[in-house]
Amino acid sequence: MESIQLVQYTADDFAVFYSLVQQDSVMRYVSGQGLTEEEARKKFNSILEINAQNPALGTFKIYDATGTYLGDGKMEWNKRDSSLLEIGYILEEKHWGKGYGTQICTALLALAEQTHPTTSIIGLIYPENIASKKLLEKFGFKSYFVGVEDNMPTEKLILEKGK
Repeated sequence: MESIQLVQYTADDFAVFYSLVQQDSVMRYVSGQGLTEEEARKKFNSILEINAQNPALGTFKIYDATGTYLGDGKMEWNKRDSSLLEIGYILEEKHWGKGYGTQICTALLALAEQTHPTTSIIGLIYPENIASKKLLEKFGFKSYFVGVEDNMPTEKLILEKGK
């Protein structure tokens, strides 16, 4: 399969970010529904702050080998436990079921391996998002929490790394 490219979001990328996160279908398992422009702007500004803190990590636009925008992915420090990295990804609906999730996880996990090889990684998913759960399990993540966090149904999976 063709390779994908991770490119950190910059201040000029709000339009492409908003085009992704305003979609209800895409955000169903993230926030429950698409974001308003105001919500998207707040989230985007947060992404830019995180990206500025560590140029190797952050949230990235994802492109396929032809330069087609697929969605975004992140590898960043977890907000609740700063000893853990957190993986995340959102694909435009038209790219679902085409193997891009596997490629994105491969690229993000390779990034974590290069930058923080002994740091464990968590993934936070909506418990009904079976596709994301299967994808993370394919890479060795194990479920350790199912419940409500920040008023959202949440399942946490972890990929334990050597200490």
